[in-house]
Amino acid sequence: MDALESARDAAWRRHANPKSGWSRVLLTPVLLYAAYRRDEKLAALALAFTVVNPVLFSPPADDDAWMTRVVLAERWWIEEREEDVLAASYPAVLNLINLPVFAYALLAAYRKHPVRAAVAGLTSILLKLRFVDELVRRYDVETVGSESANE
Repeated sequence: MDALESARDAAWRRHANPKSGWSRVLLTPVLLYAAYRRDEKLAALALAFTVVNPVLFSPPADDDAWMTRVVLAERWWIEEREEDVLAASYPAVLNLINLPVFAYALLAAYRKHPVRAAVAGLTSILLKLRFVDELVRRYDVETVGSESANE
């Protein structure tokens, strides 16, 4: 394994910490709030957090947490299946739908429509969680066996 692969593997392991995944979920409301308030500093901080988040936390002790398996499943989906996360097949289509929904949420926040921004932001989060939940189900069946997937 070369240095780049080793660094990539270490980043994925650290990103698998549930704190990493759950804190990323909170970025949507922070970004919407920054757009609503037109707070460039808050938006920049949120974007910076997005970049450094995958390496902020230590690797998890085990793979039991659902959010840990989310990250493992995303990596599996990208690397093992060699399928684009933004492909037009299910469940990746949920990510495709999520893009305009999130863009609308940002626009609504910027235009000072808090209810629209909140509804679209929540819809965006739910689409992402549904997408990763499906990845976890497939990952569990493929890597652990169907017994774990049915728990």
